[in-house]
Amino acid sequence: MNSNGFTTTALHIDRLAKPEHGAMHKAIHTSIAYGYEKAEDLAAVFQGRQKGFAYSRQANPTVQALENRVTAFEDGIGSVCFATGMAALGAIFFAFLKRDDHIVSSQFLFGNTASMLATLEQMGVGVTFVDSTDAANVKAALTPKTRLVLVETIANPVTQVSDLDGIGALCKERGLICVVDNTVTSPYLFRPKAVGATFSVNSLSKYFGGHGAALGGSVTDCGVFDWSKDPGIFEGYKATTPVEQWGLIQLRRKGLRDFGGTLSPEAAHTLALGTETLALRMERSCDNADRLADFLSRQKAVVEVNHPGLESHPQHGIANRLFKRPGALMSFALDDRHDALAFMSNLRLVVNSTNLGDTRTLGIAVAPTIFFELGRERRTAMGIREGLIRLSVGIEDIDDLIGDFSQALAKLG
Repeated sequence: MNSNGFTTTALHIDRLAKPEHGAMHKAIHTSIAYGYEKAEDLAAVFQGRQKGFAYSRQANPTVQALENRVTAFEDGIGSVCFATGMAALGAIFFAFLKRDDHIVSSQFLFGNTASMLATLEQMGVGVTFVDSTDAANVKAALTPKTRLVLVETIANPVTQVSDLDGIGALCKERGLICVVDNTVTSPYLFRPKAVGATFSVNSLSKYFGGHGAALGGSVTDCGVFDWSKDPGIFEGYKATTPVEQWGLIQLRRKGLRDFGGTLSPEAAHTLALGTETLALRMERSCDNADRLADFLSRQKAVVEVNHPGLESHPQHGIANRLFKRPGALMSFALDDRHDALAFMSNLRLVVNSTNLGDTRTLGIAVAPTIFFELGRERRTAMGIREGLIRLSVGIEDIDDLIGDFSQALAKLG
């Protein structure tokens, strides 16, 4: 990343790239295909010998401008953007795994990620789930066929924090691809490169965009993995690409071009605008989450509050050491005598919604919704109580948020 601060970079990165007509932002290029006067130039673009665009499923000027932003934020060597965060994660699996390969994954995963891994198992990829709060558990699960380790920074919804530096060191020692889902922290709070991650994955739909207005996802190569020692790179990509770019070219060709999860230029533009206030929004949301977690932890009807900012959190120390702030995601559980769904219906400001990372505070009772398909047994293994409520804390005035929870708690009796 350049010497400018996070927000300064976000505000000026497009302008300094000198977009058309002196515009402050990169234009929205909606063209699907790109023409060349000389057939030789088009061939050179296809072969990677010349920069340019050929077909927007694989690369687009507006999307590329967003990719440049993400790369700068993550301090990586390059990024590839996708239609959603799930498409980004799926592209890694599609591009770098084959039948009989093995993944070690955190057992504390976003529900759709767990579902995707179950699909991979049906396709012949082995998956072992472990408690990733201790790198020793990851080490114990490794096999000769292990190819990749997958963790999240702060788990959704119980907020377990993975042993990120321990896992990163282990992957470096064993030559394994280390994938860190950075969605809940965002690169403003944490850069996975700092712990030796191969790839940092973000659902841009969340804190990057920030307003719940566009879907998107990204994968950033952090520039620390030695692709010359990776046995899965296609031979055809090695001849025309520098070794440090082998991972990115395979991700773009096999994971984006072939898999087809292309981000639209309109969504890319909306997400790029959202990044300009990422740091400001994260600071306010984190402040609110700290205050709300403290408030809820003092309520008699609340039996559990999960937020890495609380000293009672099992990974409070590692969160303080690695993250700029402990994040704006939290969860809490009411006493079993109380109905979580009824409680949520009594809130006036908090929106019942499945998203997170919005400017508005969003809440959801997780067992009957986003984790319903996993079943009670798997939810229990993930530390999810049946009455657990997840909150993505927004930027409202904190007194109004606390007032809303106070009135809903009062109705419990």
